[in-house]
Amino acid sequence: MQKKDLKYISYINILKEELIPAMGCTEPIALAYAAAKARETLGQLPDRVVIDASGSIIKNVKSVIVPNTDHLKGMPAAAVAGIIAGNPDKKLEVIANVTTSQISDMKKYLDNTKIEVNHIDNGYIFDIIITVYKDNSYAKVRIVDYHTNIVLIEKDGNILYQSDTSNECDDGLTDRSILNLSDIFDFANTVDIDDIREVISKQIEYNYDIAVEGLKGDYGSNIGKILLETYGDDILIRAKAMAAAGSDARMNGCELPVVINSGSGNQGLTTSLPVIEYAKELNVGEEKMYRALVLANLVTIHQKTSIGRLSAFCGAVSAGAGAGAGIAYLHNADIDAIAHTVVNAIVTTGGMVCDGAKSSCASKIATSVEAGILGYNMHLHGKDFLSGDGLVADTAEQTIKNIGRLGKDGMKLTNEEIIKMMIGK
Repeated sequence: MQKKDLKYISYINILKEELIPAMGCTEPIALAYAAAKARETLGQLPDRVVIDASGSIIKNVKSVIVPNTDHLKGMPAAAVAGIIAGNPDKKLEVIANVTTSQISDMKKYLDNTKIEVNHIDNGYIFDIIITVYKDNSYAKVRIVDYHTNIVLIEKDGNILYQSDTSNECDDGLTDRSILNLSDIFDFANTVDIDDIREVISKQIEYNYDIAVEGLKGDYGSNIGKILLETYGDDILIRAKAMAAAGSDARMNGCELPVVINSGSGNQGLTTSLPVIEYAKELNVGEEKMYRALVLANLVTIHQKTSIGRLSAFCGAVSAGAGAGAGIAYLHNADIDAIAHTVVNAIVTTGGMVCDGAKSSCASKIATSVEAGILGYNMHLHGKDFLSGDGLVADTAEQTIKNIGRLGKDGMKLTNEEIIKMMIGK
């Protein structure tokens, strides 16, 4: 792929748009971001807060610890963190800098302020509306479709900012429909490393650091530690354990940032850390590792484009397949082997559901990474899943579309039932 080609530039832009730092689980952080922006717009500390959110937002915020809050959890805590300590200019790092006194203020505010949480269905899977009140004044902020996409800012009946909402469309972002496995492979082979060095180096640094912290500390169910202590530390186990440990820490209050993929820190960890571990094991050098990470990230983004950012379909499945593709690349696999790796992986774990962000995400990540690695080894042994085997189609691209259709359309009712069970209906 030529450097001046529009597609080359678009692929660079996609990586820069998707691989961004975030602190904590991205749905509560998006909630904190909206709340911080609402408080900024109001211009004073509100005395009442109303949170309206789609079911998938509630599902992904309900059970996860909000970082920099001394282990506060849930929808009100995420909003209050943004109101008390948020800097909306920092977007997904909105609560990266919080003082001890601010944490104390959060707890007092939660105890003394009316905070209302409502489940809404306006036809958007990703929908957050924060309205803050002080006496007779109010401010409202709405985010739709993806984590930083503010579509409405309103104060006291005056619309200060508004953009069109288009269901399931990431307006303002580079068109992801141009992604395909063949072009991704070509781009990974030809990209000027300097064009992606900053974004990939930050992913390596941030995600590796939080994985190490996950193995050192006591976070959640300690899936990463359990894997190493139970099965040893060979490369297969380390690849799974590092990704799981990053999630262990992230889901359970660790204050280190991660570089996300497709709006998800867990997907960013799952895509990158196994590839980093295998690159170190194989001693392939920095350039080869960077190219493998470019490929792995774009393969994950490609799969998630047809599924959507939030679904009943667990995003670790797509990310595990992306990691498998990156590991295959490190072994000098050709495009045919990489395509089969992706297909083998996603139809192995394709039934895994997302029941919100919480500690068990780490075990799902470990399973998905293993499926990605197994998918490559199946191909090496000439035992690929073939067209007609369930959702496997004639080509890898058609299979990816089938899985996307399953995750986006086929599992809508599943998502609704999961949400009902989680909120006690």
